[in-house]
Amino acid sequence: MDKFTRSDLPNQTAFPIANAGYALIIGAAFATTVLALLGLTTLTLVGLVVIFCICGFFRDPDRIIPDEKGIIVSPADGKVILTDLTDDTPFFSGQALKISIFMSVFNVHVNRIPYDGRIKEIDYHPGKFFSANLDKASLENEHNAVFIEMDNGKPLCVVQVAGLIARRIICRIQPGDHVIRGQRFGLICFGSRLDVYLPPDIKLRVAPGDKVKAGTSILGHCESPRP
Repeated sequence: MDKFTRSDLPNQTAFPIANAGYALIIGAAFATTVLALLGLTTLTLVGLVVIFCICGFFRDPDRIIPDEKGIIVSPADGKVILTDLTDDTPFFSGQALKISIFMSVFNVHVNRIPYDGRIKEIDYHPGKFFSANLDKASLENEHNAVFIEMDNGKPLCVVQVAGLIARRIICRIQPGDHVIRGQRFGLICFGSRLDVYLPPDIKLRVAPGDKVKAGTSILGHCESPRP
């Protein structure tokens, strides 16, 4: 029988919203109320649609995390657009297995930790805002790289990449923090991409075109223990 665990305490609401969304929801609700009081019916209906869309974008559902030994889970909801070996990137020394996940505006945008470990470094870079599904977005777009030393001693890097309309990357962890697989650590607002850099000996379990969910979908398997 498969085993599962929770990385965070479950939410206490029926439709949980990420904290970053509340300011936008309250602002949209206030503007919609003003429009309603002024009798502007059409604009009021538009405001209600906007509120609904914001709530949908910032939804933050609980996830049950698979507890299989050595597995690496997806840090994001979305579509796998790349799985390839790459050499000497700014995010990984030597050869690495790169997995890119594209998040449309319809996906949950809360990001989760792929594997247990310790945060070694967090490196933020301002940049451009090309469409997140383009290869050049990895390096040229605004991005935030989270470097993790996995509990098996191997390196892992998760890079939050802003997209065409994304203008805010949120990361709530700090260097030195110990993190666990499936734990929430941040989000990217309004369409974006996550790149994952793994040791090349990872046994890959996904391919381009696959749909994945943060914390629940397995990207690969790492069997080698710490030396």
